Amino acid sequence: MSEEQIDNDELFEHYRFTAGDGQVPLRVDKFLMNFIENATRNKIQQAAKAGNILVNDVPVKSNHKVKPKDVVTVVLSYPPQENELIAEDIPLDIVFEDATLIVVNKPAGLVVHPGHGNYTGTLVNGLMHHIENLPINSNERPGLVHRIDKDTSGLLVIAKTEHALAHLSKQFFDRTTERLYYSLVWGNIEEDEGRIEGNIGRSFKNRLQMDVFPDGEFGKHAVTHFKVLERLTYVTLVQCKLETGRTHQIRAHFKHIGHTLFNDARYGGDQILKGTTFTKYKQFVENCFKVLPRQALHAKTLGFTHPVTGEFLRFDSNIPEDMEACLEKWRTYTINSKE
Repeated sequence: MSEEQIDNDELFEHYRFTAGDGQVPLRVDKFLMNFIENATRNKIQQAAKAGNILVNDVPVKSNHKVKPKDVVTVVLSYPPQENELIAEDIPLDIVFEDATLIVVNKPAGLVVHPGHGNYTGTLVNGLMHHIENLPINSNERPGLVHRIDKDTSGLLVIAKTEHALAHLSKQFFDRTTERLYYSLVWGNIEEDEGRIEGNIGRSFKNRLQMDVFPDGEFGKHAVTHFKVLERLTYVTLVQCKLETGRTHQIRAHFKHIGHTLFNDARYGGDQILKGTTFTKYKQFVENCFKVLPRQALHAKTLGFTHPVTGEFLRFDSNIPEDMEACLEKWRTYTINSKE
């Protein structure tokens, strides 16, 4: 998930099968016919055509041959009915809480809500243990008015009452909230500040990615404002202000302008995209990847109007240790490269 308001662009895992060691190469549509009850060949082929059948997390055509140990998943735009929410005792980093709402600082690696491949151990499971009777939003998700991706860290507000859910949801819809992200991106951004505009929608080539459609024929309107905070040789630390909140907005927008997020594996940022060909440099970047084993994106500041008091609340979170350690490495590299 992403730095976005709740919408219906995501996919939910409905089936997952792992081919055995002795699997004879077999078309994926025939393979799934053996496992999914009441499935028709035509339905499976249509799902493949829509990009909803994945082998090892990559969308495939219906004639793709399944081989030993392949993981075959079927993902659809609605949650499976058997996906029941269970309260779990998961530690929460609570920044603020009252009778109306709760603000949490989500660590990287924690999924916000059950979905594609993650049915338990999510933030929502932890919230249900911490708070009884969370209000349910239009997508059947307790308390959620926005979300951030699994490997993005930072601040989230969750509603504890129906009134707060409606009030906060309207603020996100009306774009009256304040959301600032810190991101480390590949390359030197020459402008001190700028604006990225381009519709965002699911990629036609890879259903797990979002693409930017500048002509506006596809996707949803999206605007990201950015300001350069630090230039560190081959990477740049930027502050991003969201005007809209689309799935993977920051990740897709910055790739679109040629500055993919550092170590963003889904969008190709886990490759060395800028720099030298020296082995020493390659080793340095690999060390940075080890220190920060995720995309360099943190939801740093969150501001909104309290649904009951009418007071504008603003919360700020520290850059997490893994991202700070990576930045320090780049700062040292930048100083040494100037000597």
